Amino acid sequence: MRGVVTVIFPSGQSLEIDTSLDEPGMSEAQAREWFDQQWLEHGCEPLRASGKVLLLDKIMGVADALGYHGLQSNSDLAQRFAQACVSAVHANRVTVDLPGLSVNY
Repeated sequence: MRGVVTVIFPSGQSLEIDTSLDEPGMSEAQAREWFDQQWLEHGCEPLRASGKVLLLDKIMGVADALGYHGLQSNSDLAQRFAQACVSAVHANRVTVDLPGLSVNY
């Protein structure tokens, strides 16, 4: 079985990252922890005026911080990001729409 994560960037560029779901991947807890670590490592900022940061906000913030070129040029990082997305939201298909500020699955 495979998962697909599509990331749409504000520049109009997009990436589709295929990831295998047959291999032992991340648990939901590991995926959340990975997003927490990436959020802090990249200095991401809350999207909401309240300062509250939800999991989907972290997915968008990390995708934005990694950027099109970062994900495109580093297949290991892209795979890790895709695996974390599908594991965190329990879905085979995830779309991260940065201009639309949404994560759909």
